Amino acid sequence: MSLTTAVADRSAELVVCEVFGPTFQGEGPSAGSRAFFLRLSGCNLDCGWCDTPYTWDWTRYDRREQTRRMTVEQVLRWALDHDAELMVITGGEPLLQQRRLLPVTAALRRAGWRVEVETNGTVLPDDALVETVTTFNVSPKLANSGVPEQRRIRPRALEGFVATGRAVFKFVVTERGDLDEVGELVGRFGLHPVWIMPEGTDPEAVLAGLRQLAEPVLDRGWNLGNRLHTLLWRDERGR
Repeated sequence: MSLTTAVADRSAELVVCEVFGPTFQGEGPSAGSRAFFLRLSGCNLDCGWCDTPYTWDWTRYDRREQTRRMTVEQVLRWALDHDAELMVITGGEPLLQQRRLLPVTAALRRAGWRVEVETNGTVLPDDALVETVTTFNVSPKLANSGVPEQRRIRPRALEGFVATGRAVFKFVVTERGDLDEVGELVGRFGLHPVWIMPEGTDPEAVLAGLRQLAEPVLDRGWNLGNRLHTLLWRDERGR
């Protein structure tokens, strides 16, 4: 699909969990930036500590209640009705819908928005999509996710993200020992820059993780990120 064709096709539908904002980007290098969120449904992983299981776990959540179909035109009408500079596209795993997502990201960039895509790093991004995304916040999953390595670590996809020059790599860590696994992946694939974030869905857990990780993350020359939305609003949806 060419970029011209994708931009023109505004009748294509996305499977959406929720849209919300304004709020703050809570994670990664742009944490604290005023942002709007487009959260897509569906994921190819099933992390044990996932904080958005309502996007994919249909054994616990009703798919009909948690998802809706929105055309590209509807998504853009909602987004462009607001005065903002940053759109965060997340999930689930948004790159499962990347071909239908392309006209959204292209239109947002033409309108002057920055576009960040949150991804687990298992799906190789199309070249056309890369052109329209400001930053890929790539979060490869560690053994602490409970997902087998052959499903959560896809070498070709990670190498592709590195090659874009538009990716940052963000790891969810549950304990200090996880940093050795991060180090192995960083060395194996040449991941840079690296951000470490503690797992947690309440402020107390996040702050405890930050204190535990601060010194060893500094020693390894990496960056430490928090979960700003959790510190502010705990586990409240739409924030």
